[in-house]
Amino acid sequence: MVRVLIFFGLLFVVAAGFAWMADLPGVVTISWAGYVWERPPVVAALLLAIVLIAFLLVVWLILSILRSPKIASRFFRRRRKDRGYTALSKGLIALGAGDVKQARKFGQEAEKLLRHEPAAQLLLAQTAQLSGKDDEARARFEAMLDNPQTRALGLHGLFVEAERQNEPVAALHYAQEAVKEAPKLEWAGKAVLGYQAIALRWEDALQTLERNYTSKLIGKKTYRRHKAVVLTALAQSLEDGEPDRAFALAKEAHSLAPDLVPAAVVAARLATRKNEIRKAAKIIETSWKVSPHPDLAEAYAHVRTGDSAADRFKRVKALDAMRANTMTGALAVAKAALEAREFADAREQLKTVLQAEPSRQAFLLMAELEDAETGDRGRMQEWLARAVRAPQDPAWVADGIVSREWQAVSPVTGRLDAFVWQVPAGLEEANGGPVLEEALFEAPALLKAQVVTVPVGKSDGPRVEPDAEKPSSAKKDTPAGAEVIDVVSTKPGEPSVSDAAIAEKPEAAKTVAEDLPEPEGYEGTTDDVKFMKRPQDLTSPPAAPSTDAKPAATPKEKTPEAAAKKPAAKATEAKEELDKPIAFPLGRMPDDPGLDEEEEPEAVPKPRFFN
Repeated sequence: MVRVLIFFGLLFVVAAGFAWMADLPGVVTISWAGYVWERPPVVAALLLAIVLIAFLLVVWLILSILRSPKIASRFFRRRRKDRGYTALSKGLIALGAGDVKQARKFGQEAEKLLRHEPAAQLLLAQTAQLSGKDDEARARFEAMLDNPQTRALGLHGLFVEAERQNEPVAALHYAQEAVKEAPKLEWAGKAVLGYQAIALRWEDALQTLERNYTSKLIGKKTYRRHKAVVLTALAQSLEDGEPDRAFALAKEAHSLAPDLVPAAVVAARLATRKNEIRKAAKIIETSWKVSPHPDLAEAYAHVRTGDSAADRFKRVKALDAMRANTMTGALAVAKAALEAREFADAREQLKTVLQAEPSRQAFLLMAELEDAETGDRGRMQEWLARAVRAPQDPAWVADGIVSREWQAVSPVTGRLDAFVWQVPAGLEEANGGPVLEEALFEAPALLKAQVVTVPVGKSDGPRVEPDAEKPSSAKKDTPAGAEVIDVVSTKPGEPSVSDAAIAEKPEAAKTVAEDLPEPEGYEGTTDDVKFMKRPQDLTSPPAAPSTDAKPAATPKEKTPEAAAKKPAAKATEAKEELDKPIAFPLGRMPDDPGLDEEEEPEAVPKPRFFN
């Protein structure tokens, strides 16, 4: 719109000028060689304009004739370039489609039409790579090094070729040269860092990381995380040789990334070695609140050397309370409780884990609990069978590599901070078998011990002297001619066997319980002592008390009537006791010599027979 207004404005000015000249009085006179030419001013102006235009046209024509060779050359050059770029475009399309023959054909045409064109050289070099002609590709990339414009391109191509040929030293060399040529090349900076990390050159890797951050190749968040990883790896390598420097590096790494578990573990371990218990505990607590991990719980349990299992159990419970309702914490508490023989707490924690997130470790701990608490091999084998079908435990995973120990760099790609704590892919769909019922987690009732006495000389097996832990009634009420030989276990609430009753009927002790199984490998004799099953199996009447035994005088027996009533009362009591069933001992067999006086009994007896 503005241009239209300007055009009409100029047209108006020209028209106004011609109108003004037409109104001027007089004529324009030109006299030359006796000729006089007179015209009005308007006509003279028009004739002057026509002459000027004609002159310009003649000049343009003469110049065009003089410059015609150059114009023709420029025309053909432009046409050649257009054809070359067209061939280059078709070659790139063919290369992307994987058509090596067409890509090479168009590449050669583009190189012929476009001399010294970097794109054409790159097309031919990549075509040689794609067709497997490594020598040709390497030669074309090396030719690019002579040109400053294509030097970075040649270094990148040679770097790729070195990686394809599995030559890490050459690849690192080309990447370092590319960094010197162009410090802001992202691929070069990351490649140098990755190769230095794979070679465990952590000092050089730290400098490269600083340079990459200065060149703005990585952001601040990535820089802090990667620096923490490199510092942690460096601290691990210096832990044995330079513990003080390693501790400083680990603390710095922990401050940069509190959720980096290996940094916290290394820092806490070194602090424990320096006897800085509170500092070590604070480091672990900070990381636990952000990212609970089994290694943190293990380090926290042993943050003070020499502690008992009970102390470690209390400490792990306190750590778990800092971030409640985590399966990692529940497993850690269960493990510590099992070591401290707090079986009830261990069972409760494992129940929580198995009902929420069952894992192989939880099932194995449950089997260990059954073995330690009850010794029930049947229940233990059941938990072990479930562990085989249970989901895999979490591990450090990176690029398809599963590792028990954390690593700072992926051994496959050279990527920093590649390992992640997770369940390995493809194994999390396993299940622990049928649904876990409440009854599976109930602890079986513990057995209590009772004493049985038999007459001396009635068994060929070894005899056991009563020890301090057996009931006092075995020492106090055992009559003359009888000896303690074993402990009979019954269920809670079931009455025990009276020693006096068996003493009154010594022949009853020889009755055989026909349907009680004998232990594996036991070979008895006819004189061996057997335990009766029920009172109705008695085959002989009770024998009278021995006349050789002298009853002790009792202050209460002052009259003959009282002395006559006491045997009758004892016989009635013996009859009531014999009417009650006797359970076969689970602790040991009658011919088991038992514990010596110097041996310490176990805290909880582990049954070995009839599981």
